[in-house]
Amino acid sequence: MTDQEHPDLPNPHRLARTYAEVAQRASRILTEHMQRQMQKGISTPSDDLGVAQAFMDMMARMLANPYRLAQEQMNLVWDYFSLWQHTMLRSMGLDALPVATVAKGDNRFKDEQWEDHFLFDFIKQSYLIAARHVHDAVGGVEGLDEVSQRKVNFFTRQFIDALSPSNFVLTNPAVLRETVKSHGENLINGFNNLLRDLDEGDGQLRVKMTDTTAFEMGKNVATMPGKVVFQNDLIQLLQFNPTTKEQFKRPLLIVPPWINKYYILDLREKNSYIKWATDQGHTVFCISWVNPDARLAEKSFEDYLLEGALAAVGAVCEQTGEQEINAVGYCLGGSLLATTLAYMATKKDKRIASGTFFTTMIDFSFPGELGVFIDEQQVASLEKKMAERGYLEGSEMAGSFNLLRANDLIWSFVVNNYLMGKDPFPFDLLYWNSDSTRMPYRMHSFYLRNMYMKNLLKEPGGITLADVPVDIHKIKAPAYFISAVEDHIAPWKSTYLGARLFSGPVRFVLGGSGHIAGIVNPPAANKYCYSTSPATAKGLPESADDWCASAERNEGSWWPDWQNWITAQNSEKVPARDPAKGKLKVLEDAPGSYAKFRLDAQKKA
Repeated sequence: MTDQEHPDLPNPHRLARTYAEVAQRASRILTEHMQRQMQKGISTPSDDLGVAQAFMDMMARMLANPYRLAQEQMNLVWDYFSLWQHTMLRSMGLDALPVATVAKGDNRFKDEQWEDHFLFDFIKQSYLIAARHVHDAVGGVEGLDEVSQRKVNFFTRQFIDALSPSNFVLTNPAVLRETVKSHGENLINGFNNLLRDLDEGDGQLRVKMTDTTAFEMGKNVATMPGKVVFQNDLIQLLQFNPTTKEQFKRPLLIVPPWINKYYILDLREKNSYIKWATDQGHTVFCISWVNPDARLAEKSFEDYLLEGALAAVGAVCEQTGEQEINAVGYCLGGSLLATTLAYMATKKDKRIASGTFFTTMIDFSFPGELGVFIDEQQVASLEKKMAERGYLEGSEMAGSFNLLRANDLIWSFVVNNYLMGKDPFPFDLLYWNSDSTRMPYRMHSFYLRNMYMKNLLKEPGGITLADVPVDIHKIKAPAYFISAVEDHIAPWKSTYLGARLFSGPVRFVLGGSGHIAGIVNPPAANKYCYSTSPATAKGLPESADDWCASAERNEGSWWPDWQNWITAQNSEKVPARDPAKGKLKVLEDAPGSYAKFRLDAQKKA
């Protein structure tokens, strides 16, 4: 009897092949894991994050107030009683208002059965009720220090997210339908995908987010043509081909973060900030940071200033023959740009005529949820690991960032890859997100301790680089700050504090969405909005809330607003500059070898 006679049954040949692959891969992974453990020896698990102690303190204080605990329990019971009544009415075909509703933007419960079928509706609301009460109970404990409270809130959310009914076969209607339809073939495929991710992660689970084979840099990501015109140990400097007959006299230098690759600003033509800026008439240069290994362990933050930002400024001026440039810094690249401007102000160096800062923290008073991972205990543990290798492994940094949006960046792929048994969809943004980079030991330790922990960048002379005390208050160049209202990495109220440190004129703009979508928001997409506030003789208001009270909402992208601002700084034009005809020698085509080096590709090789 052939497969064609039973089209609803799974293909036995495909199943047999999958089973054989699963068995072979599982056996090899288990053997390699046991060998690694034997080489490492038996070690005692440690609580590097200090999570256990934080939760013990929370429980002690919670139990010390039995009245409040009893009240929380009664509220939970009452909500469950209301849910039971709601479900009984639904089961009889009657309409009833839900007890708990899904938050806007929560895609875990988008399947229609979560709403239409009373049983799945009951499961969904039961989870939402429990999640709300658990979070409120631990978040309302009095007497915890701020650090412990942040850890308790953050990891309680991780626990709640992990237990979502959408993450399990029998309580996810879409997975259940697929399991019945495929006679369980989806679960076998999912297990095979799980083993694949363990295999490619060298025994650690690294959930695959996209099909990385679907992209090639310079072909369908990082597509803007240009040349590498300068290179040293830390950077390659890219100059992009002109798209207009004339360009602004002042070239534009972009300083991206070295935590990620530069091409978030050049994913594809439609949403490429680099392409758009070039189309507006800018001569665009961009730093492409090296992906360091142990040989660069001793590269310091000072080296990133001297061999990174300042070397790029010098190369741009030499290539174009100009003595003034405009500069853009993104996130950590913005922190470096502010440091560079302060350093240059002390040196009476005015080559950077204006600075633009994308989601940049200079005052780290409110570090957001990333602060959960940064305290003495955790940094000391991290430094120990970095000292052994010479760098922070890129996947470790990426894992921390993914936890900030676990439902979108972890659990959705767990469901798709392991429960539904599907391969991840090709997506350029996730291709970039999985292109992790390392951090040199010395630089990263300095950055975490002096900026995040001690918050010294905002202090006059708080840090000294190349024998120059850095003072942000000395920056008089005009500055443009764009932040994002939903940014969890660089909270906008924290970036606002940094913007107020400058002595020159500052325009602060608040965009929609988050750390990436709020910045990579081309005008053609007609998405989100941005808020602006008119400048005053006194500068920015003292508090972010005061600024917000006077701000005006504008629809669409902030990019044209920035273009108007930057044009007002200097509108003089010159003939378009060809990268191949500048004073520097062309080394290779953009995006260059530094950007093309991928850690995951090296492991596969």
